[in-house]
Amino acid sequence: MKQTILARRYAKALFAVGKERDTFEEYNDTLQGVAELYSSTPEVADALTNPLYPMDIREKVMAGMVGSLEVDKVMGNFLNLLVQKSRAEILPEIAEEYKIMVDDEKNISHGSVISAVELSDELQAKIQATLEKLTGKKVELTTSVDPSIIGGVIAKVGDLVLDGSIKAQLAGLKDSIKGRE
Repeated sequence: MKQTILARRYAKALFAVGKERDTFEEYNDTLQGVAELYSSTPEVADALTNPLYPMDIREKVMAGMVGSLEVDKVMGNFLNLLVQKSRAEILPEIAEEYKIMVDDEKNISHGSVISAVELSDELQAKIQATLEKLTGKKVELTTSVDPSIIGGVIAKVGDLVLDGSIKAQLAGLKDSIKGRE
C-alpha cells in the first residue's frame, strides 16, 4: 500500500534541511542509491523491515549501509530514523517524492512522448524544445512507441496533454459526424 502523504512529509523535512545546508542534490543522489538498493535487493528490504528481526539488528544493518555510503551525519541520522520508526518500507516512495522536490527546485519537468513509430533524435529535440517553451521549464522526455495511435504523437508534461494522434483526430471526426445526424 502506498503511503505517499507520509513519504512526502519525510522527504519535505529532509529537503528543508538539505536546502538550508546546500546539500539537497547530494541527499538526492544518496536517497536514489539507497532506494535502488532497497528495491533491487529483497534481502536488504527484508533486513530493514522484517519485524522478526530485533530492532537493534535492523539498526546495525542500516548503520552498516550508512557507513559504506560515507554520507554526512544528517543523512545518516535520517536513514537510521526511518528504521527506528519502522518507516524503512517507504524508502523508495520518500526517494521519489524527494526527487520531485529537487526537480521542482531546479525548474525541471518530466514528460513523455508516445508515437506510432520511433522518433529521430532531431524530432525528439524539436518536441522537447516546444514543450519547454510551452511550460517555461526544462523538460526531460521519455519516449515510447504505440502503433495503435496510427500516426502523430501524444505529448504529456505534468497536467499538459497534447494529443496530435491520428487516432484522436479520427475519434473527433466521428463525434462531429454523429453530432450532425
